[in-house]
Amino acid sequence: MIYEPPTTGSHSLESSSPAFYLPPKIPPEPSMRLCVSVFLFSCLSLIYIVPCSAQSSGSTTTVKLWQDGIPGSDLKEDGDTPELIIHQVVSDQPTAGVVILPGGGYGHHAIGHEGHAFAEWFDSMGISSAICTYRMRGKGNEGQGYGHPAPMIDAQRAIQTLRSRAQELNLDPNRIGVIGFSAGGHLASTVATQFAQVDPNATDPVLRVSSRPDFCILCYPVIALGKPFTHQGSQKNLLGADAGADLVESLSNETRVSEQTPPTFLFHTAADKAVPVQNSLVYYEACVAHGVDVEMHLFNDGRHGLGLAASTPGASQWADLCQQWLIRHAMTTAN
Repeated sequence: MIYEPPTTGSHSLESSSPAFYLPPKIPPEPSMRLCVSVFLFSCLSLIYIVPCSAQSSGSTTTVKLWQDGIPGSDLKEDGDTPELIIHQVVSDQPTAGVVILPGGGYGHHAIGHEGHAFAEWFDSMGISSAICTYRMRGKGNEGQGYGHPAPMIDAQRAIQTLRSRAQELNLDPNRIGVIGFSAGGHLASTVATQFAQVDPNATDPVLRVSSRPDFCILCYPVIALGKPFTHQGSQKNLLGADAGADLVESLSNETRVSEQTPPTFLFHTAADKAVPVQNSLVYYEACVAHGVDVEMHLFNDGRHGLGLAASTPGASQWADLCQQWLIRHAMTTAN
């Protein structure tokens, strides 16, 4: 639901206090002009602040992704314990939820413009979200960082966590999606094509539910590995410099698309030099070939890592197009 500022009454000069009425033929002293100016500025400031403070609804909590420790690891330093930053919206009815996977080449998290900014964007549509600080090569693991499969199992568990806590978080467990950017887009396409095994008898309730997202949004994603247009930095951080051909092919995600791949929205620019647009093109073609509901929007101009792209002509349309796509897929009613 899009926020509508409350009606607070008229703020016209006609409704100002009579104490600030100035006789028409007697110019005010400079000090009086300053006083009036300060008063009017204060009023305008209050008019602006009230709607902004009213927007800060819902709650934000940060939880460890692996509550009882990560299987096979007892490390607890920076980078070893991924988290979920959960933004829960206020709603009378269960809402959709989305896991946000920031980019960063599997070497860092671009958590500002590809994390928190999108939590606010989803909040404006009445969709709860959770930013996942998945493990990666950049830190942790006693300085070695983490490669595959650590990022994948973290992202899978993030989806399972939202689904398993649906009642507590006022979520619809059948409307849990994922969004990823750049290398985070590779990770999002990985969990959209490769699913964790479900164990209905597991003592951990997270493992009893599916990791398959109900929708997937890919923004200038890394998709293909081992190709001329592969983002080599992401591949090296994820798989190492000497990964075997079979492993590389297994994570070139256009080859993993199937009829089980969820509805997908793609956004990319032709001018992207870091992650060429061919990545989105091959994924789109694979979705079409397997009958997956897919929509793609390509724009000529715009560098890599645009985020919401608010100041980029042409590409700035993508967020509105994505919102309309979410409406058509019954993930939000905000328009």
